[in-house]
Amino acid sequence: MEKRIIEGALHIVEKQGVKFTMDELASELGMSKKTIYTVFRDKNELLIAMVDYVFDYIKESEALVMEDKHLSLLQKIRKILGVMPENYTDFDFTQFYVLRDKHPEVYERVRQRLESGWEMTNRLLEQGVEEGLIRSVDFRVFQLVFESAVERFIMGDELEREEIDYMQALEELVTIMVDGIVVHR
Repeated sequence: MEKRIIEGALHIVEKQGVKFTMDELASELGMSKKTIYTVFRDKNELLIAMVDYVFDYIKESEALVMEDKHLSLLQKIRKILGVMPENYTDFDFTQFYVLRDKHPEVYERVRQRLESGWEMTNRLLEQGVEEGLIRSVDFRVFQLVFESAVERFIMGDELEREEIDYMQALEELVTIMVDGIVVHR
């Protein structure tokens, strides 16, 4: 039931943004609002569950990248930095920028999830240095720059204002970050 509600809510967010009502969600799911409230106390709790659900999928997609024997090390780095589960490639993550004021706990959860889970990426980057494919840089700074850019993409309204698609912006960010650290021979 929880997964069904989360996926229904994500579908609504994809169509109309995060300003949906629980009545709209109930209608979308063909269930009563009361049933939704037996699973989630309130919209805030549902939004936090949605954030975790999407980020958990991203982590699963990262694991698949790591296991792919057909990818070179640099391809894995590019893919893991820009990983997006198939189900969410068209999802507009910039919708979350409206959460800062009305749902600060949800905004904070997005920020926390962006800043965690760098272990696989760091292993790849360190391997790249060991193999001479990447020059040695302070990967803490690399991580901060990347996180800051993605956070700005998600939590700011600049992409929407500039009419830049989130996935397009993420791909460009990855290109800039990786090509900036690749050793050119």
